[in-house]
Amino acid sequence: MSLTLSVDTARSSLQATSEQISVVSRNIARVNDSDATRKTATLVSGPGVGVSIPSIGRTSNQLLFNAYLTANSSNQAQTSITSALDQLQNTVDDTDAEHSPAALMAKLGAALQTYSGDPQNSAVAASVVSAAKDLSNALNSASATVTQVRQQADSDIATSVSNINSLLTQFQTLNNQVIKGTSNGSDITDVLDARDAVLKQLSTEVGIRTVTRDNGDMAIYTDSGVTLFDKSPRQVTFQQTPNLAAGATGAAVYADGVPIAGTPHVMEIQSGKLAGLVSVRDDVSVTYQSQLDAMAGGLINAFAETDQSATPTLPAAAGLFTYSGGPALPPSGTLVPGLASSIKINANVDPAQGGDASLIRDGGISDPGNPAYTYNTSNGASFTGRIQGLISSLGATQTFDASTQLPTSSSLSDYAKNSVSWLEALRQSAGAEADYRSTVAQRAASSLSQTTGVNLDEEMTNLLDLERTFQASSRLINTVNDMLTTLLQSFS
Repeated sequence: MSLTLSVDTARSSLQATSEQISVVSRNIARVNDSDATRKTATLVSGPGVGVSIPSIGRTSNQLLFNAYLTANSSNQAQTSITSALDQLQNTVDDTDAEHSPAALMAKLGAALQTYSGDPQNSAVAASVVSAAKDLSNALNSASATVTQVRQQADSDIATSVSNINSLLTQFQTLNNQVIKGTSNGSDITDVLDARDAVLKQLSTEVGIRTVTRDNGDMAIYTDSGVTLFDKSPRQVTFQQTPNLAAGATGAAVYADGVPIAGTPHVMEIQSGKLAGLVSVRDDVSVTYQSQLDAMAGGLINAFAETDQSATPTLPAAAGLFTYSGGPALPPSGTLVPGLASSIKINANVDPAQGGDASLIRDGGISDPGNPAYTYNTSNGASFTGRIQGLISSLGATQTFDASTQLPTSSSLSDYAKNSVSWLEALRQSAGAEADYRSTVAQRAASSLSQTTGVNLDEEMTNLLDLERTFQASSRLINTVNDMLTTLLQSFS
């Protein structure tokens, strides 16, 4: 090999090594970036002598990346459901909690038992009213919490849809850069990282799958097969409901004109935050609200007053408990949406509202001026018939709507306890599923990072090797220079 060729070889080595060091430095600079992949310089020899770097590549694993997207979407859906159930759990805690409907029903039953033993005591009568008021307030509060959870879920759905549209727009810009860069052979590794980062964020909002085509072009579909991006982003639309009261149906979410979540849905998404929020708004919260409404209806009917005339002609009317539709009774065994939010104590029996608490003993709460609803016709101070009747009604078996997912035949107290058990079982199940999904997502992220991410120790080792290569090439040039100098001096 001539000295000139040696210099050319050393010079090309220096240039290639310099580019390799630059790539390693890029890796080290992004070592803490979870979206960064390891970049590698492709080293080739020739033509002729020397080496060159025609392109920069990156470490990728599409199988692991897709697994991460799926795991992340499933985790986000379950997390949304678990978070909502934790909020609903605050309405009951356990059956011994003071604000639990089940505990307050037991407290009301105990107050009635005490009143039965001392029917002439007005203070004890007032304690019954107080216990009933605590119970109705608890149902009001629980219903308000459910409404708040549903309203927040509806608002979060709107936010999620907005995020999806924004991410799809970002994806379009990056996808176009990938196509252009692939065509002209430029370094697009950082652009690919940025595009993958958008896909990660998108999988948080909605379950997705991707298809890669020529020139690095990519299409995105929901996990149910609806197009989200194909050359251009498809519009995802949703109309937020300002006042999502009990019984009100939330709007559906559309992608490319196809309903993917909510009612009606044709190709329903299965994962992502959006799927979890829709489940909270339209399923979990609605079922729990129906249970509260069923309790309220059962209370109103259990404490209703009937015509005590020899020949009854008047309809039964709301007594101790009433609601916005009173004095008429809600249909027994049939849900009245929002009933738990409007149940209240009849003002005629509430001392705080100028009422008479002794009407619990005597009857006539529904219409104090109408003797037809009076049970204590003799006006006896020791009359307990009506009180005993209320105690029996509170523990009597009632019929409940099957859509509440609880037994259709049980006493009010058992129904309230079953509601607590249903909510707690659902919360524990969702929590366990959330823990599992979270673990899967973390392991998928860890596997992806270990396979495609930057390892600082490895990069520092590579950097030291490249420095030695750089030094060796430099020494070769210095040696050739010394030889040429010696040669020239010998001629002079």
